Amino acid sequence: MKKVLILVVVFTLSSCAELQQIATQYPGLGTIGTVDISGGLKEALNNGITKQVTKLTATDGFYKNAAVKILLPEELRKVDSGLRSIGLSSLADEGLKVLNRAAEDAVKEATPIFVSAITNMNFTDAKTILLGNNMAATTYLQNSTSTALYAKFNPVIKNSFSKVGADKVWTNIINKYNSIPLVNKVNPDLNDYVTTQAMNGVFKMIAVEEKNIRTNITSRTSPLLQSVFAMQDNK
Repeated sequence: MKKVLILVVVFTLSSCAELQQIATQYPGLGTIGTVDISGGLKEALNNGITKQVTKLTATDGFYKNAAVKILLPEELRKVDSGLRSIGLSSLADEGLKVLNRAAEDAVKEATPIFVSAITNMNFTDAKTILLGNNMAATTYLQNSTSTALYAKFNPVIKNSFSKVGADKVWTNIINKYNSIPLVNKVNPDLNDYVTTQAMNGVFKMIAVEEKNIRTNITSRTSPLLQSVFAMQDNK
């Protein structure tokens, strides 16, 4: 069975003829019509994106989720160890936490952007993904939307830094570290880093629900989902 994002792609197609081209490739489709397919795919979209991405927007949605927790970039690990060596462990801990808080806050506002990017896939893309390997949907999604997502996501992250106070915390952290004698001074672009990590977290959480619907029949929580995904089971 192919990935749930494949089905999301097909849902975005505007032509019933295009949907029928997909449907005719699955003899087991039976009496399920294109309208029902569209409804089922819309439901899959809601489950696969909204359900899982919403988890990231909660307090500690990133910070206490080991799969997506944003850790310090390599160039800042020396900052972390340097602060701890002079008794500023609490400040180092707070610095890590506010990076994740910024991502949690930003994803709350950026979810519609992510959904919009997915709906820009066309029929040719969908057919290629549908007939591809088990990683075709994820690979296509990352390759085709990351640039556009970044351009819209980065300003949201920058604004979120101010909202959660991350900018002030990290200004203090960098100043403290740079004042330590003999260290090489740092001036990292945290907006860029957190934007990229937050995007990665969104992809990972969508993949969690995608795999769940794809492999666990009990996660198909409506008759419509059961019918549509049974078609994929028999592929």
